[in-house]
Amino acid sequence: MDRLRVLDTGVIEGRLNIALGQAIIEAHQGGRVPDTLRFLRFPPTALVGRHQALAEEIDLDYCREHDVGTARRITGGGAIFLDPGQLGWELALDRRTLGIAQLPELTRVICEAAADGISRLGVAARYRPRNDIEVDGRKISGTGGFFDGDTLFFQGTVLVDLDVTRMVSALRVPRAKLEKRDLDSAAHRIVTLRELLDDATPNLATIQASLTAAFCEHFGLTAEHGAPESFELEQARRLYDEEIGSDDFVADIDEPAAARGLLRGTHVCPGGAITTYLRLEGPAQNRVREALVTGDFFVTPPRVIFDLESRLRGVFVDDLEVAVEDFFAAAGIEVLSVTPADFIASIRNALV
Repeated sequence: MDRLRVLDTGVIEGRLNIALGQAIIEAHQGGRVPDTLRFLRFPPTALVGRHQALAEEIDLDYCREHDVGTARRITGGGAIFLDPGQLGWELALDRRTLGIAQLPELTRVICEAAADGISRLGVAARYRPRNDIEVDGRKISGTGGFFDGDTLFFQGTVLVDLDVTRMVSALRVPRAKLEKRDLDSAAHRIVTLRELLDDATPNLATIQASLTAAFCEHFGLTAEHGAPESFELEQARRLYDEEIGSDDFVADIDEPAAARGLLRGTHVCPGGAITTYLRLEGPAQNRVREALVTGDFFVTPPRVIFDLESRLRGVFVDDLEVAVEDFFAAAGIEVLSVTPADFIASIRNALV
């Protein structure tokens, strides 16, 4: 059997945690490390997905006043709040390990393995498309990932315990997302192992062992516990210092709606919420000068959205739909429960 390197890096500052994940991807791509499962935890931190607008997803004033860190993930998806009471896990796998090429099917296989690991702890966890793991309809784990070359990077969490008041204060949960699920608040959407098992809640070592066993059994791998290599830690520090740890990276997409003359349209679909911002130019205001696409969707590779934004610049309004369709047809893009028509719907809503 092939081996699965298993790491436990404990509690690390949020942005450095993200940087270490990227360093592991790069080491895996270079063939310097084997397939890897990392367990990680965060101090109180609000994290936005790679394509989200920072200030629209996180209450920055609350975070500053209550010592909650902020970070931007390298994966897509929605904003989340993490603290030491939650356990994160990350997989860096070769594209050939699972013998599956498409992201939606990979998501199902990995989430079903994770749900099995959580269920072994004494709860009935089930995968819910597109990327959640639930117990009786309430979310106990969120997941997401992408391909970077031949490396699949996939992340998830287990809600062991959680300061719900702090979470709902730090995050701005869109009303549209709650209405879609018929919920009064984000707190009703989630559940923790502590709430389900009370005094029988297992310790972190037991939870990690259960997830590790499930992943290995489902993937046909053998666990080999270890520690990050020195070159991974050094690269993580470089990435932190040069990009991921900077405020500029975290605020890379920040409050675009505040800009004067910017049009905004949002479309909610099974794969998430897509918001498009457009600035038009020309005497008739019929050509795109700038385009920004944000949301909690997943797309592989992540930089595809930046390429789409670039493709839309200079396009006449009447040609936008064809431009989007041609872009997706030519780019070989993988998206999770999102279609080109969903991006087009967001653009249409901006132009109304």
